[in-house]
Amino acid sequence: MQQSSLTLCALFLLAGPACSGDWPGWRGPTGMGTADVKGLPLTWGGRDHANILWKALLSPTISKAKLDHNQSSPIVWKDRVFLIMVYWPEGVAQSEFPEQHVACYGTADGKQQWDVKVPPGPWLLKDLRGGYSAPTPCTDGERIYALFGSSELAAIDFDGRILWRKEITPHAWDVAIGTSPVLYRDTVLVLADGTMPQQSRLIAFDRKSGDIKWEQPRPTANFNHSTPVRVDVMGRPQLLVSASGALQGLDPDDGKVIWWAANAGDVPTPVYGKGLVYCDSGRGGPGIAVDPTGAGDVSKSRVKWKTAPVPEGYSSPVIAGDYVYRLHNPGILRCWRLADGELMYKERLPIGVVSAASPFVTPEDRIYFASGGKSVIIKAGPTFEVLATNDLNDPSAASAAVAAGRIYIKGGRYLYCVGTK
Repeated sequence: MQQSSLTLCALFLLAGPACSGDWPGWRGPTGMGTADVKGLPLTWGGRDHANILWKALLSPTISKAKLDHNQSSPIVWKDRVFLIMVYWPEGVAQSEFPEQHVACYGTADGKQQWDVKVPPGPWLLKDLRGGYSAPTPCTDGERIYALFGSSELAAIDFDGRILWRKEITPHAWDVAIGTSPVLYRDTVLVLADGTMPQQSRLIAFDRKSGDIKWEQPRPTANFNHSTPVRVDVMGRPQLLVSASGALQGLDPDDGKVIWWAANAGDVPTPVYGKGLVYCDSGRGGPGIAVDPTGAGDVSKSRVKWKTAPVPEGYSSPVIAGDYVYRLHNPGILRCWRLADGELMYKERLPIGVVSAASPFVTPEDRIYFASGGKSVIIKAGPTFEVLATNDLNDPSAASAAVAAGRIYIKGGRYLYCVGTK
């Protein structure tokens, strides 16, 4: 059903030597929630802590702290888990800058190996709806690249030393920074679409120095909270972007637009499979499936199907085999046939499943909607079938990471390692 491990590795080799067993950035090696791991547990938690191999306090200092939303997801490289935590220590008002942390944990036992505080950037948020910690970091096996809502990008080595920091200015972001950094060749790409289109741009930072290698202006792009995804189309790399007002394919070597299709979208990360790109708005509006082999405006020539309006949902879709799945408020899961957009079902997931956390799919036709709160696993296919439900009672909007037969879940206060005992 899924891409092979070799395909997953080939996709990420454009950025670094990640392979099976690593989850190096937002939504894993492919950026689309595709795991190549079999045998993951279906059940965890409960009174007997079933299949919880360990849990680690996210920070020993947050018991009396005011937490940011902390929807950033964990990433995994070999024997280490990296994550971002943001909070206001006791006595610090939320009208001031919070503390921004990057922390490292060992996969074997969950022991924290280091925690480094990253100084804030230039943007002090007046509106805390989105917070400072939406972006998920990424790693190339040498450095962790962390983007914070204060408009600060930092590179940190595997010993917890800050190697460089760069302020992203001007910072005309909308409410918060929702995009995550993406690795491509020797660069870290940051999609800086803002509320002032004349300041929107795609920025390529040099991985080693943090210097800007190039910037591509995006004068028609409005605010955006989506993370681009790298794919290969007809032997050439593309960067798929759910831009505000259009679904786009960009050249990741210079940021120039290859094709675009009119569509309102600015939250979900697009997904690609069976020769089609699917994405929807995330704020309410139709979804579209586009053939990405065209050029220029493909709104009429390459859009293969559209959905009825999809209600608000801040998670991203996932493709499993011949079907695409989308969770939206209030916990409704829709499944369409990828070939033609026929709606296969529309079902309510168990109450309490967080619709902001993005799912992942495994080679056994399982789709995991996993988070620190209530989780549900379904069987992929044209009919709705729940395989299991679980609840860690530690709610969070962070998406799970998968590596080497384990699931890493960042709850509100704990990091959990789920694996077969």
